[in-house]
Amino acid sequence: MIEINKLTKSYIIWWVSSMILKWIDLKIEDWDFVAVMWPSWSGKSTLMNMIWILDIPSTWEYIFQWTNVANFTEDEQAIFRRDKIWFIFQWYNLLAKLPAREQVALPLAYKWWSNSKRQERAIEVLKEVWLWDKINHTPDMLSGWQQQRVCIARALVCDPALLLADEPTWALDSVTSTEVLKIFTDLNKKGKTIIMITHDAEVAAYAKRIVRIKDGLINNEI
Repeated sequence: MIEINKLTKSYIIWWVSSMILKWIDLKIEDWDFVAVMWPSWSGKSTLMNMIWILDIPSTWEYIFQWTNVANFTEDEQAIFRRDKIWFIFQWYNLLAKLPAREQVALPLAYKWWSNSKRQERAIEVLKEVWLWDKINHTPDMLSGWQQQRVCIARALVCDPALLLADEPTWALDSVTSTEVLKIFTDLNKKGKTIIMITHDAEVAAYAKRIVRIKDGLINNEI
């Protein structure tokens, strides 16, 4: 699904060039479930932004489903983000006044779906994450675990090829963390490709494969 070759990223800090990512080579197969592990300040956010093409690397080749994403125009990048990859945010990023079904249905508005079809699809996906009884609840009426399930449903509603999850269990206790990871495992068994960013070895163990990054370099793969 993904092949990234020789990706580097540098920033100018106080007139000095600092390389955050150093010649990253990364391959993600269809139906893969990969945990990317690293310590803080090692380039996690930078790499995620590269995969989601929110940021432009200094050098790279990025092949996604046999297409060189590195050559996309800004409009093509926006369509790519809408249709191919959806992000499960560490901080949920839910809209305070919208009920769960509206939160989940919102991405379909950008695909010009009718309101009735958006609502039908949103309810269908909320059922998949065991939240059918909370479809009319706003975020302040939901626990952290329930809000995370809304985020997962929102990411699934457009049926993206890849889910990119940033520390999806960071604010959850061990029991609810396990429930989130069970959802990911079930989705992967059904054919969804997942990249999960984590610093927790117990969380990473749920993935099929672990990639470790330190000091901007891939140190090893398991």
